[in-house]
Amino acid sequence: IAIAAGFTGAVLLGLVLNTALHLQLGMTEMIAALLTVCIVAIIGILDDVFDMAQLTKTLLPLAASVPLVVVAIAAGHNSIAIPFIGAIDFGLAYPLLLIPLAVAVCSNLTNMLAGYNGLEAGLGAVMFATLSVVALMHGQAEMTILSLAMLGALLGFLPSNWFPAKVFIGDVGTFSIGAALAAAVIISDLKSAGAILVIPFVADFFLKALNGFPKSFAELGADGKLRPPKGKIRGLADLVLSVSGGLSEKALVMRLLAIEAVFALIVLALYVK
Repeated sequence: IAIAAGFTGAVLLGLVLNTALHLQLGMTEMIAALLTVCIVAIIGILDDVFDMAQLTKTLLPLAASVPLVVVAIAAGHNSIAIPFIGAIDFGLAYPLLLIPLAVAVCSNLTNMLAGYNGLEAGLGAVMFATLSVVALMHGQAEMTILSLAMLGALLGFLPSNWFPAKVFIGDVGTFSIGAALAAAVIISDLKSAGAILVIPFVADFFLKALNGFPKSFAELGADGKLRPPKGKIRGLADLVLSVSGGLSEKALVMRLLAIEAVFALIVLALYVK
């Protein structure tokens, strides 16, 4: 909840500064993005409290995307700029299909690659630090504020969540990270940057899908190292553990952050000139 509250407070401060300093932000887009993230955060809270069915929490973020859908339809923004290819116009499929899918997919992907001290907040910090730099370089004010707001919230949370964690992130935290990522790129001209940053999460999803979405985590050996149960690779974390021959929880998290950092560098190479 602290992450969602910190993000919301920072964005609201950005809106106040926009009015006071005449920063010329797209207020409609900003409010739509904030509303979407807040709705997804509420879904996360409900899941933490009531442990909703997987299908329910997978589909509910689709409804949370409505503010962004309405804004996109009103603005007539239906295209996505893809590096080395150019802008592709998706027509009404963009606001009616791609935006809801982006919010739902990002929210759930960031909720899946999780379960280890500092992992979710650490991955989020890498992603939003990258987006903040790219957004500043390209003059994307709305994306800059959303990215810096979530980055600040995550950096404030990480000291208490790093190994050994005193506070756990919960679905409210993981869902909020994914929703903020989707919202930030949707209201910007840098949508492909977000797509690149979630590649590790997509890889984790497919590995887990092939194994029926297991809920158990790695096993802790007598030597203090984590290993995949029975050597079976059931997700990206298991893959890293298998290749490494076993790691401590802290070392595992650092390896996963390094993987995300690789994709962050790809984004910076593509977008920072």
